Parts: sequence; structure tokens; C-alpha cells
Amino acid sequence: MLTILRTVLLAGAVTLISTLLAVPLAWLTTRTDLPLKRLWATLTALPIVIPSYVGAYLLVSTLGPRGMLQEWLEPLGVTRLPAIYGFPGALFILTILSYPYILLGVRAALQNADSSQEEAARSMGLNAWQTFWRVTLPSLRPAIASGGLLVALYVLRDFGAVSVMRYNTFTRVIYLQYKSTFDRSAAAVLSLVLVVLTLTLLYFEYRTQTKAQYYTNAISAKRIPKTVRLGRWKWLALLFVILVVVAGVAMPTLNLLYWLLRGVLAGEVIPDLWLSTRNSIFAAGLAAVCTLLAALPVAITSVRYPGRMSKAIRSISYIAFALPGIVIALALVFFGANYAQPFYQTLPMLILAYLILFSPEAVGTLHASLLQVHPSIEESGRSLGHSPLSVFRKITLPLVRPGISASMALVFLTTMKELPATLILAPIGFKTLSTGVWGAVSEAFFAQAAAPALLIILVSSVPMGFMILDEKFNH
Repeated sequence: MLTILRTVLLAGAVTLISTLLAVPLAWLTTRTDLPLKRLWATLTALPIVIPSYVGAYLLVSTLGPRGMLQEWLEPLGVTRLPAIYGFPGALFILTILSYPYILLGVRAALQNADSSQEEAARSMGLNAWQTFWRVTLPSLRPAIASGGLLVALYVLRDFGAVSVMRYNTFTRVIYLQYKSTFDRSAAAVLSLVLVVLTLTLLYFEYRTQTKAQYYTNAISAKRIPKTVRLGRWKWLALLFVILVVVAGVAMPTLNLLYWLLRGVLAGEVIPDLWLSTRNSIFAAGLAAVCTLLAALPVAITSVRYPGRMSKAIRSISYIAFALPGIVIALALVFFGANYAQPFYQTLPMLILAYLILFSPEAVGTLHASLLQVHPSIEESGRSLGHSPLSVFRKITLPLVRPGISASMALVFLTTMKELPATLILAPIGFKTLSTGVWGAVSEAFFAQAAAPALLIILVSSVPMGFMILDEKFNH
């Protein structure tokens, strides 16, 4: 019971704070005159590519009792800083690494929304703040619910951060039970409880979408939202964005650069990472395309043809996301070794694992985008003689294009850092940046771990930049 309470408390707190960070960030980088907002839009999404165990190690090495900050303060007489382990440390690192799950979906919803309702609210005398609270925010509810669900499930399945922070959650307890005894029944029971928690979260997320309609695109021409002038609040908003970027991107990156430089000056040999970088980009790009193709029918069916079957398919995908990656990987090992030997330890099997693990990210984002498209638009196209496929290609796809870009970016970013499935299912000799980070960290070679970790951040910023440019041209 205590483990349940600790897990639920952490998942709830991380989801709440992530929402409070992500929604303002999405609004500021899409609807306002925030300086350099496209740069901030790219940077604020990058924390999602940092593996949780790496982020936790970096946090401890920076702010821990004997970390870098303590070294800098030692001349002032500071010999030890307060411990950051336990709930506070786990809450901080998981929040700063997972809020982009909500950010990307909400950004796509804001990009896809028709501003006619907001303009009508302003014409009735509401100011920008009142319009946001009464009109914009309610229309974002599906995107927030889908993103919040992903954050909660991410916390439920996380093992690295809670292990480093010494905070017992279900995933860590399952692992300890699995490793400490030959009897796997206790670990199996705890895994079933994890599934029950996931189904509970799915129920609440489903309820948020059945009580109201969220269509923001109607038959009339879509109106481009007017840029909100922040006025005297501009610099306070910019400070907020900078603080989030410093905590989520600048601090980890500078820490990694510190370890890399320290290792180079000490004479450590930094391995050649060209092959690992190429493999990571290829696998992540292929996973993003395949996952999109698999997620689109699920999202369309659940929105346009709701029923028990479509709901069940969507729920099953989310259950897979909640389970630790090693569970999915071992299940595929059993399947491949016994029933699909030609595909065992091949790239298609690895891509299948990525698809199973990350399809909820694409389904959730696409689902929220499709909810904003009024069915009357598609019905008008069919009434003019267009086939369903033609309506989908010419009408639906352009309207949900921001959601498609966000879902592909989300899958690409999370695939870049995925470790358990890659370690277990990758073809022999198929090295990636994430396995390079893990191999170096596990042997305490932090300088050698810093180089691939920095490349993960650098490479991941490229598709984010393209997504922001796509938003600009689509806008």
C-alpha cells in the first residue's frame, strides 16, 4: 500500500507541475510576441531526449551534497549541501524531463486551432488573459489530458531516475523483487497492479473527452490567431522561459561539457561516434515513420468511429507504454526466439519494439488534433463527390499537420534515448548513442558518456528545428 501511495503521489505531482510549465510555455511560444520564440520553442522541447538516469546522475553531480556547486562554494566555507535524494529529487528531475510530453501536444493544438472564438471573446470586452482562461484553455483540454496521461505513465514506468534518487516506486520495487528472488510471482503481481493503475488513468483521460465537444475548426475558413502583445509582462515571461531552459537544457549540457573537457584534459580517449550517430538517426527516423503510419488509423477510428473496439485498441497501446521497456523487450525476445526466428535480433524486430513502446505518444497527439476538426468539414468534402481517401488526403491531413509533425518529433526524440529495448533487441554490432551512454556510465567513464549524450541533444534539436519551421510555413 505504501508503494502505491508513493507511486501515485509522485506521478500526480509530476503531472501537475509539468502541466503548469508546459501550457504557459506552449502559449508563449505560439501566440505571443515573446522575443526569439522559435528558438525557445526548440530548446524547451529538448529535455525529453535526456535519459532519466543520465539526468539524475547530472543532477546529483551538480547539486548533490558533494557536487560541483559544493566545490565552487567550498572557499566560502560550505563543506556539504543538503541531500537532494528521495521525493524532491525524483520530482524535480522527472518533471523537467517529462513536461515536453504535454508541451508538444498543446503546441500542436494551439497551431491547429481556429481563432474565431477568441476574436469573438475579445470583441465582447474580454482581455487577453480572460480570453485564455475562458476560451483557449478549455479547447486545449484534450491535448492536456493526452499529454498528462503520457507524463503519468512515464513516471509509472521510470526506473533510472527513481533508482538514482533512492525513491521506491512500483518499477523499482518490481526490479528489486525480480533480482532478489527466484520466485517471480511477487514481481508479476506488482506488474498487474501497475496495469490496473494504467487502466485507471485511461478511464479518467477518457472521461475528460466524453463530457464536451472541442471542435475549433469549422466549415468556415480558418482564421490565423492574432499575436498577443505581452507589454510589460514580456520580460517576466522571457525570464520564466529562460529559467526552464537553464534547468532542462543548459545545466545538463554544461555539465556534460564539463565532464567531456575534464576527460580530454586528463588524456581519456573519446571513441569515434559516427557509426553510433548514423544508427541512432536511422532507427529513430524509421521508428517515427512506422509509428505514425500505425497510429493514424487508431487515432482516426477512436475519434470518428468511437466504440468498444477502438477504445480497447487505444487502451492496449497505453498499457504497453506504462510497462517498463525491459518487459516489452523480453516479451519480444520470447516471441522472436520461439515463433519468428528469422526476425530475432534484426532491425525490423527493434523497430517493432519502438512502435509498441511509443505508439501512445503518436496516438495521443493525433487524437487531440483530430478532436479539433469538426466532422462537418469532412462531410462537406464527401457531399461534393470526393472519396473518403480523397477527403482524408485533401482535407483532414492538412488540418492535423501540426499534430503529425509533433507526433513524429515526439517519437523520434524518445527513440533516440531508449535503452532497454535497444540493448536487448538490437542486431549484433548495432551500436547507438544511447547504448554508448549506458556503457560508459555503467563503468563510471563520465567523459566518454558525455560525448554521445551531447550528440543525442544536438541531433535531436534538428527535427525540432524542422518542426518549428514547418509550423511557420503551415501558419
